[in-house]
Amino acid sequence: MSTTTQRHPKGLYVLFATEMWERFNYYGMRAILVLFLVKAMAFNQNDASQVYGSYTGLIYLTPLLGGYIADRYWGNKRSIIAGGLVMAIGEFVLFFCGHFYDNAALAMPLFYTGLGCMIAGNGFFKPNISSMVGQLYKKGDSKIDAAYTIFYMGINTGGALGPLVCGFFGDTGNNGDFKWAFFAGGVAMLLSVITQIIFQKKYLVDADGVAIGDAPKEAPTMFQKIPVMVGFLFLLSLVTIALVYIDIKVVSYLFWLLIACILLIAFIIFSDKSLDLIQKKKVAVLFTVSFFVIFFWSAFEQAGASLTFFASENTQRDLGFYVVPASFFQSLNSIFVVTLAPLVAWIWIKLGKANREPSSPFKMAMGLMLLALGYLWIATGVNGVGTGIKVSMIWLIGMYMMHTFGELCLSPIGLSLFNKLAPVKFASLLMAVWFTANA
Repeated sequence: MSTTTQRHPKGLYVLFATEMWERFNYYGMRAILVLFLVKAMAFNQNDASQVYGSYTGLIYLTPLLGGYIADRYWGNKRSIIAGGLVMAIGEFVLFFCGHFYDNAALAMPLFYTGLGCMIAGNGFFKPNISSMVGQLYKKGDSKIDAAYTIFYMGINTGGALGPLVCGFFGDTGNNGDFKWAFFAGGVAMLLSVITQIIFQKKYLVDADGVAIGDAPKEAPTMFQKIPVMVGFLFLLSLVTIALVYIDIKVVSYLFWLLIACILLIAFIIFSDKSLDLIQKKKVAVLFTVSFFVIFFWSAFEQAGASLTFFASENTQRDLGFYVVPASFFQSLNSIFVVTLAPLVAWIWIKLGKANREPSSPFKMAMGLMLLALGYLWIATGVNGVGTGIKVSMIWLIGMYMMHTFGELCLSPIGLSLFNKLAPVKFASLLMAVWFTANA
């Protein structure tokens, strides 16, 4: 299938839909996780935040392994399908956890099992679908930035729907209803996998019509057999269950594990003799960008914990005829992305035609500044407010809008930058490095 100057390849919209349903699942769970832990599982807020932090950190850490195995053994398409199925299993396990929430002896093992499956599956899904977007185009195609913006709209369409649907069915005030949020997430993951299976053969091809995302030709076929893949993912799920439990209940080790993984991945890439000096310099740029992005995501990800508690306890949500669930606020960021992304993309195109488009690092610096302004806005809103007084929803809404403008300046630009600079051999692995900045 060829790519014209007017249109994007249809494969982009296949990846759009596949990612949209997965993000429905992720953001839906993100919106209700700490609320479920505090209200149904009787966690205190500190412990619930620790669970969220460990979960989020490992969610963005496992793509290092998933990207490496995809590049060397499984290919992108197999990894996406396998990872998606494991994530669906994880959500349905969490459904049963929610069903038996009042039986701690049963609910706790189910909770850690479901969380472990979600983390393991995500490691194989997330880096591979992102790297496939760039493979649809020829190197240097001017439409790549726009393609990642469209793809990013797919991410956030799911991100907007997930909290609304999961919040509507799960965050009702009845602790027994949280299970339906997990069930909805599991159904969304099945839709994601089905979309990929049905359309990948026809539409996931490059500009010359050659299939993308297949396993490397030199990869041993033994590692691509279904029993081997299932067995590996089962073992990885067990490992991630243990990692989550240890980080939460025994010792907080995740920071040091992240440092070790980054050093290991840098060693693997820079010791590869097939890369020339120019390629290694480009990789060094990507590692440098990832370092600064850490500061953005560390503040941005407060949305799933402290800002959710703020929405639940310190925000006036009663409209008189309806009490807005606290989880609904998690959809604001994604709604703003879907509505504002075309505007931001149009601005970059206009500036580009006038030869005044800012560089990628400058755009990302703008993102950091807008994030800071968002927190300054909400700090102004709560300044001087007495204990027990709830503030207007406008403060959270305004903050999320500023954060969204910041995200649009940073995240799709970063994804595009990684696509442009990453050597083909390490495309998925370096995409995983980008997501490790989130961890």
